[in-house]
Amino acid sequence: MKKDIEIPIAKDVYVAIVHEWNDEFLSKDWNAYIINNRDTKIDMVLIVSKGYDGDTKTSIMRHGLGVVEAKSFEKIEPLQEDVFALNNEFYVTFFADDKLYEKVYIFKKHTINENSLSHIPILEKEGILAQ
Repeated sequence: MKKDIEIPIAKDVYVAIVHEWNDEFLSKDWNAYIINNRDTKIDMVLIVSKGYDGDTKTSIMRHGLGVVEAKSFEKIEPLQEDVFALNNEFYVTFFADDKLYEKVYIFKKHTINENSLSHIPILEKEGILAQ
């Protein structure tokens, strides 16, 4: 019976942390984005994010983004630099091709920094992709 259960693998969907200019506050802010590099849209996108390291934990944040079109991106949340000393986890679920997909993206502690920035396609900005 177990062999009959299909567990789809989430491909071509990524989470990135981007350091970008904020015109409203005239400062550079860190923001988390979901990137859909698939050829089809993803529906009912839900993201649960949290930071942790041993007994230190952040609040759990939940985000319902709805639809993310093909070859596009959506902003998830801004990040405070204080949480970069923690492991930052983004648990992503979505529907595509009439199937439910899920994947956990983790940014290990101290990996979100200026030295780790690289070009992120689709976003066309400098950032860090989750492992």
